Amino acid sequence: MKVNAGDLSVLGSMKSHASAPGKIILCGEHAVVYGRPAIALPLTGIRAHAHITGSAPGSGIRFNAPDLGRRWLLSTTPGDPLSELTLTTLQQLGITGMPDVEITITSDIPIASGMGSGAAIATAIVRALADAFGRNLSAEEVSSLVYESERRYHGTPSGIDNTVIAYERAIWFQRRSEPPHLIEPLPMTAAFTLLIGDTGVRSATRLPVGEVRRRWQEDPARYETLFDMVADVVHQVRQALQEGDLMALGPLLNRNQDLLEQIGVSSPHLERLIAAARAAGASGAKLSGGGWGGVMIALVELDVAMQVRKALLESGATRVLETTIGE
Repeated sequence: MKVNAGDLSVLGSMKSHASAPGKIILCGEHAVVYGRPAIALPLTGIRAHAHITGSAPGSGIRFNAPDLGRRWLLSTTPGDPLSELTLTTLQQLGITGMPDVEITITSDIPIASGMGSGAAIATAIVRALADAFGRNLSAEEVSSLVYESERRYHGTPSGIDNTVIAYERAIWFQRRSEPPHLIEPLPMTAAFTLLIGDTGVRSATRLPVGEVRRRWQEDPARYETLFDMVADVVHQVRQALQEGDLMALGPLLNRNQDLLEQIGVSSPHLERLIAAARAAGASGAKLSGGGWGGVMIALVELDVAMQVRKALLESGATRVLETTIGE
């Protein structure tokens, strides 16, 4: 049913809030580009938020992103990815006309860290808009809207971010030669805690990905072997998660890090934090995402989480986030 925004008398008193989690690659990054599997997890305790409130008649749609130091009007910046997403979502909801609302965006997720900040913000906006207008969107519909937004912004996204974040569940992902890629839910039988250490070093994912491709082209046999070894680790991680074998998980994460160092995507900043976490009691630690900067993850028991956090900060982490997976 189509509804004209101007006919909704509730807009002036409208208040709506929604959130969405970040995501982390647990294992398999880089090798996943070459057809091997990867496991991605939602970070339920680390979230982006969208607040929608009604505003003065005739003001249109305004965005406020205090974490980014940005404010803009949809009418003057229609090409912004979030402006486009908002218009597409209103159309999906059957809302015609231009509602007078302000959308405030905040996030706990570090930007450009491989943690799905953009997809989480987009998901929060879609959910908040649906709530504001009393509509229900399935996780599939939300994921599709966010994927299209990611596609306009990034070109050809893998589909990992929007799927993990919209469904808020762990996934097994494997790229196929032709889409659709294999994306399936990954059941887990035990919860575990991760600390996420931010190096503070920002490196665009395309840079290490491009360098790995160059090295693979120069020495395909070596890199195909490394990718196969990563895939073997990912399969073992899947089995450990399904069986609740957390004792096996830590060493497997360490093994994945060893292979990522051989692939050439680690860095001194990452390795300093990884070594500090392991020395302080983490059962496993590795980089997560593109590498050359960004974040690392450490698998910890609750009784050592505080000392591992302290060690990471003392070793140069600009921040340390904590999340429990599988609750």
